[in-house]
Amino acid sequence: MEQYIVSARKYRPTTFKNVVGQQALTHTLKSAIDSGHLAHAYLFCGPRGVGKTSCARIFAKTINCLHPTADGEACNECESCMAFNEQRSLNIVELDAASNNSVDDIRNLIEQVRIPPQIGKYRVFIIDEVHMLSTAAFNAFLKTLEEPPAHAIFILATTEKHKIIPTILSRCQIYDFSRITIADIAAQLKYIASNEGINAEPAALNIIAQKADGAMRDALSIFDQVAASSGGNITYASTIENLNVLDHDYYFRLMEAFRTSNVPEALLIYKEIRDKGFDSLFFINGLAKHIRDMMVASTPQTHKLLDMGEEVAARFINESVKFHPKFYYLAMDLCNSCDLNYRTAANKQFLVELTLIKICRLLEPKSPSPGPETGGNGTGNKQQTPNTTGSATQQTASATKPTAQTSYAPTAHTQPTAQPSNNAPVTQQQPVSTHFSTEPAVTYSQRPKPAQTAPNAANIPPRILINNIDTPKPSTSNTSEMSSASTQHRATRRNETFTDEQMLEAWNDYIATHPREQVIVNTMRTALPQKVNDTLYEIYVDNIGQVEFIKTRLTEIMAFLRDKLANDMVALEIKVKESGPAPKYWSPREIAEDLAKRNPDIKRLIVELGLGLA
Repeated sequence: MEQYIVSARKYRPTTFKNVVGQQALTHTLKSAIDSGHLAHAYLFCGPRGVGKTSCARIFAKTINCLHPTADGEACNECESCMAFNEQRSLNIVELDAASNNSVDDIRNLIEQVRIPPQIGKYRVFIIDEVHMLSTAAFNAFLKTLEEPPAHAIFILATTEKHKIIPTILSRCQIYDFSRITIADIAAQLKYIASNEGINAEPAALNIIAQKADGAMRDALSIFDQVAASSGGNITYASTIENLNVLDHDYYFRLMEAFRTSNVPEALLIYKEIRDKGFDSLFFINGLAKHIRDMMVASTPQTHKLLDMGEEVAARFINESVKFHPKFYYLAMDLCNSCDLNYRTAANKQFLVELTLIKICRLLEPKSPSPGPETGGNGTGNKQQTPNTTGSATQQTASATKPTAQTSYAPTAHTQPTAQPSNNAPVTQQQPVSTHFSTEPAVTYSQRPKPAQTAPNAANIPPRILINNIDTPKPSTSNTSEMSSASTQHRATRRNETFTDEQMLEAWNDYIATHPREQVIVNTMRTALPQKVNDTLYEIYVDNIGQVEFIKTRLTEIMAFLRDKLANDMVALEIKVKESGPAPKYWSPREIAEDLAKRNPDIKRLIVELGLGLA
């Protein structure tokens, strides 16, 4: 009985022509061999199973071939090619850097570099998984890699180029191998199945190619596994069962449930998938990819992005026209959100089911929003026609109605009264002679705009009297009801008496309500109010900057104080502390002379010791 050899070894390419999916790269290598422009160091990098080591071996055999063919391939008949094919060639040295990564291993390799080739022109040193070398080994290899003997060529292969130090990269010609496309893998599998006498359905080979994720070696391993389990008859059904792949039919059934907004059907399909043993995260990612492929198939310009067989692609194209493009965008976003939240979700099944329900509702017809439970006429089921004017009026009135948190901002201008219901002419409010009015303004949590300063505010005098501060005007949509309430409120000004202790307590209460605002807290703690008369207080700050900062918060501060003290006549003066004379800075000589004048013993000591002052 002939010994069985796995397909990955049996069909490993021995010529550039047999390399799958790397046509541009192999053409470049053949051109370099034909022209004789060979570098002394190459770096082959790319994903696993794409042909890096195979190309290195083919390159090493071809440059030593005694009779190369017209298309730049090795003849496989000369003594050098025969020795290579029988794995007895001394011109090719392979080193696995994963298990030989020390400095001593590199030193042994460097010693072999000195030995010239016995047959052919070059000795080729192939170092696989070169990124596994230690830093010391890399450094020991640098000099030899930069200036090797004329007969030595190094080919380094790696899957992780970013782990190689830059000094190594700068000494090599770098060739990046790409992932092999699904079409190329499926075509190679079809060729192998034909050679092996295995019946294989194209759809099954396409599934194997997708499962390989761009690696030809993985595809050949999966092919052997499916061929062994199916008895040499590879069908689509046996392939998806053997590889535990979720069939496209499930996703197409789900898409139909989404199109008809059939939530129960979508949930039952999901249960059927779970009962077959598929992980929910695998399912939701597969659904996202299916919706993405449907979106790509809906536009002729993007059909080339469908990485699948012709039959499956045709089905996607036919089904994709049933949905609007906006559905695809929203559905993919929901699947992505589910994927992001899946790992932290306490109930993962519920999260997936909720996502399916949301996708089903994307195409659900929009029903009119239900009316209020109780209408204005007392009925509970009759939808009322919204009254835009009335709604705006009620919202404005409720928003501006004074509450326990309403503050009263100072104002210097007058407010017009509301229009009376009997169409009487509007009377103008007389100006108020006090410092602050009681117009409802903002709550404590709101930050009012800074008060506008006078045109000559650039030259602020040391003493500043805050008499007039602009107040934000009420919204123009205020109704007559609010205006009447405002007029009534202004007519009843609060003027309760209070003590200095109550004023200081209210001042500290405001500080306590803003514990995290260090600037205003520190300023107000050092500038306590001092009484001038019954309603006027003054505070002293250190500089003009603090004056400007206090002014930006003065509306809110005054509203708080007047509310606490129940007195709308309170006013504040802000003063800048007068600066005293500048301190005198003494030199060491002046200090010594002063000490000598005040202390006779120090003066006698200076005379007796003959000390001089510098």
